[in-house]
Amino acid sequence: MYPCGRCRAAAVGPDGRCAACGSYQQQPAPPMGMPPAPPYPYAAAMPVGAADLRRGLRIALSVMLSVSVVALLLVFWARTEQRSAIQTVIDDGVGGGAANGAEDADGYVMAAQLFYFLTLAVTSALWAVWFRRARLNAELFAPGTHRMGTGWAAGAWFTPVVNLWFPKQIVNDIYRASAPAGPQSAPKGLLNTWWSLWIGSFALNMVSTVMAASAGARLRSRNYDGSTWQNDVDALKSAANLAGFAALLTAAAGVLAIFVVRQLARLQEQRALMGPAPMGPPMGAMGPMGPMGVPMPGQMPGPMGGPMGGPVAGPMAGPMAGPMAGGWGNPPHPPHPSQNPYGNGPAGY
Repeated sequence: MYPCGRCRAAAVGPDGRCAACGSYQQQPAPPMGMPPAPPYPYAAAMPVGAADLRRGLRIALSVMLSVSVVALLLVFWARTEQRSAIQTVIDDGVGGGAANGAEDADGYVMAAQLFYFLTLAVTSALWAVWFRRARLNAELFAPGTHRMGTGWAAGAWFTPVVNLWFPKQIVNDIYRASAPAGPQSAPKGLLNTWWSLWIGSFALNMVSTVMAASAGARLRSRNYDGSTWQNDVDALKSAANLAGFAALLTAAAGVLAIFVVRQLARLQEQRALMGPAPMGPPMGAMGPMGPMGVPMPGQMPGPMGGPMGGPVAGPMAGPMAGPMAGGWGNPPHPPHPSQNPYGNGPAGY
């Protein structure tokens, strides 16, 4: 594949057709002494303009994911400063400059988290749009094989509770539908690692937030006598450590998310160039043909000779009996939807 001169998507196959916008263009000339590339077997692949493979949204999303990773590293640094300030309070008490250092560290954390939340808002919006586009493309590749509708592709990320597993099911279906070599060949290592880091960081953030809120509420209570202040401040320190580690895990998940976006885009570009799967064996694999192109009685089409490619002996010989007999009077039924190679809904997986 090479970039399209019209929409700039890397989706132009050897036949010169762009799978993203459907335009045809002149193929690059082969090197001197090399024969031209053979025609692509699926020249009329996807419908014109069907699969949306434009790169602009993907590039913007990758840039914002990178900015979010930088913001998370700032959050990790601020949490480290906060932990050091809390340790100073534990060692020296709340007098002197220890209290001022703790307040400054809290200010660093608030500024870093504000910057991260701003980048997260923009990144989340781009992610939802890109993810739904990938889901729509996957529906073209394998219609009727997805467990959830296209609306969940964007809504599942913002729906409480179900956002812990619905998005993973949707992205699994997208990967299986977009795999060029079939659903069983869909890559899973990078995808599963990214999702594990994302869920792990989410859980650690929840635990650290609860720990910090509980310890802070005890320290600010009216009836607090100060007898357990060291334990409460130590709990704040543990919460800062946990929050810093969660920020590192989230940053790692953000880096892997960039590779997930690139991997899925590459799979969908390759899948769009393949087009629909062939509905039957190639013409060269059919047995001897009779008048009007109908296979002669006693012949079974197949790619090889013998029982499936040559004359059929025994009860199968002669004209085929049953509801399919009768030549033009009873045309064969179309393939059942359950014969979709990608399966049919959850049962297909």
